[in-house]
Amino acid sequence: MTEFFAMGGYAVWVWSAWGLSATALIALVVTALAERKAAAERLRRLETGEA
Repeated sequence: MTEFFAMGGYAVWVWSAWGLSATALIALVVTALAERKAAAERLRRLETGEA
């Protein structure tokens, strides 16, 4: 199992790539959810005439 995590000496590169990819995907999801919430709020204000 240790050899698997060591990745033949390339573990630093492999695991950092996985970490950066995961971070980017999480950031995309958080951003999309925030934009969705903001768009829903804008729509609510427009529909009620509060603009």
